[in-house]
Amino acid sequence: MPPLKADMLKIHNTLTRQKQQFVPIVPGQVGLYVCGMTVYDYCHLGHARVLVVFDMVARWLRASGYRVTYVRNITDIDDKIIRRAGENHESIRQLTDRFINCMNEDAAALDVLKPDFEPRATEFVAQMQQMIAALEERGYAYLAASRDVCYSVRKFVGYGKLSGKSLEDLRAGERVDIAEGKQDPLDFVLWKHSKPEEPAEAQWDSPWGRGRPGWHIECSAMSSHLLGKHFDIHGGGQDLQFPHHENEIAQSEGAHGVSFVNYWMHNGFVRIDDEKMSKSLGNFFSIRDVLKRYDAEVVRFFILRAHYRSPLNYSDAHLDDARQALTRLYTVLKLVPAGPAAIDWADAHGARFKAAMDDDFNTPEAIAVLFDLAAEINRNREPRLAIQLRALASVLGLLQRDPVAFLQAVPSSATAGLSNAEIDAQIAARLGAKQARNFAEADRIRAVLLAQGIVLEDSPQGTAWRRG
Repeated sequence: MPPLKADMLKIHNTLTRQKQQFVPIVPGQVGLYVCGMTVYDYCHLGHARVLVVFDMVARWLRASGYRVTYVRNITDIDDKIIRRAGENHESIRQLTDRFINCMNEDAAALDVLKPDFEPRATEFVAQMQQMIAALEERGYAYLAASRDVCYSVRKFVGYGKLSGKSLEDLRAGERVDIAEGKQDPLDFVLWKHSKPEEPAEAQWDSPWGRGRPGWHIECSAMSSHLLGKHFDIHGGGQDLQFPHHENEIAQSEGAHGVSFVNYWMHNGFVRIDDEKMSKSLGNFFSIRDVLKRYDAEVVRFFILRAHYRSPLNYSDAHLDDARQALTRLYTVLKLVPAGPAAIDWADAHGARFKAAMDDDFNTPEAIAVLFDLAAEINRNREPRLAIQLRALASVLGLLQRDPVAFLQAVPSSATAGLSNAEIDAQIAARLGAKQARNFAEADRIRAVLLAQGIVLEDSPQGTAWRRG
C-alpha cells in the first residue's frame, strides 16, 4: 500500500532557496522534467548521479501515490556532436545512436528505470521554431548581424531569479554564449545560422534561414510539448543552474506568458578524491570504467548514501566502504530470507523511512533506517522485519537480488583480513560491554563485525561466529 499521506513531501526549491511543501498543479499527478545527456561520448560519474538521483525521486513520488510523467531528454545535436562525428568520419546519427545505446546500458546496469518519455532534440525542431517565432512576436528575440537569432535578456524582467544574481553580476562573472552581433553579451542564441563546413544533417530550414537550434531552446520546447507550459518539477545537475536553466525560464515564460516550473531541483557536483572532476585534471571516469571495478548496485548505493544536494566525493576508499555496508545488508537477508511484499507504512521503521524521504528526499536517513532494521533482524531473526527491509529498500532500487548470488558476486575484501584472534577479541569486547549494560556499544561491535561478513550467533552457551 502507498503511504497514507502524499501531502507531507517537502522539496528544496532552488528558485526560493528553501524547503517548500510540495503541492502539485493537478492533485495526484506530477510532471517531472530532467535535463539528460549530450550523446557524443560515454556517460561519466556526474551523469550517473543525475540518472540515479532522479530515478530515486520518480520512484518515491510513485511510492507516495502520485501518477508521475517523467521526461528525460537527449541532446543529439550540438557543436561537440558535430565535431566528434567529423573526427570519427561517421554520420551524426551513427554517433548519437551508438552513445544512446551505451547510455541505456549504463542506466540499466545502475537499475535506473526508463523515463516515460525520452525525447531526442532532433525530433522537436518544429516545436523549437514555433517557440522562437513566439519570442520574436513578443519582442524577446532578434536577428543578429551573424544571422543567428538571439534572445534579448534585458527584455525579460525576471532574468537571474534562479541563480540569484543581478545582470551586472552575471555579465562580470559568468561564462556566456558568445555570438557575433549580439546586442548584449548575455544574450544567448536561439537559432544558429549554418556554417559552410557543417554537414547537411545538422541543418534545418527555418524562417531565419538554414540552421539548427541553440542548446537552451531544446529543453523549453520539449518540456512544454510533453508536460505543458506550466509543470511541477524540473531537475538537473548543479552546473546547469546557470546559464541553461536560467535561460529556459526566460524562453518559456517569455514565449508563453505563464510561470514555467514550480520546483527546481539540482543535485550536487561529483568530486574525485576531494578535487573537482575534470578531464584536464585526468580524474574523469566513465560509468563503464567504474563498473569494471565495482558492482553496479554498490555504485548506486554509494550515490544514494549521500544527500542529493551535497557534493559526492568519489574515491576507492568510499566505494570499498559502500561495498562493505551493502554486504552487511545482504548478509542479514541471507540469514532471514525475504520475498517481495508490500511495505507496512504503519510500522515504526516504515514511518521513519517515509519521514526521511518526505524531507527533501533524505536518502542518508532512509538508508540509516535500513541498517537499524538489519541490526534488529540480526538480533531477533524475525521474518517480518526482513520483509520490511527488502520492501523499503526496493523504493531506492536496492536489495532486490538473491543474497547468496550477491555475496558470491561481490566478495567482502575486509573479511579475509580479519584473523580468528581479532574476531575473538571483538566478541570479548562485546561481552564486556553487555556485562556493563552498555548495549549500544555491544550492538555497535556486532554491526561492525557484520559489515565485515562476520555473523554472530548468541546462545545460552555463549557466542559463536561464522563468516557470512
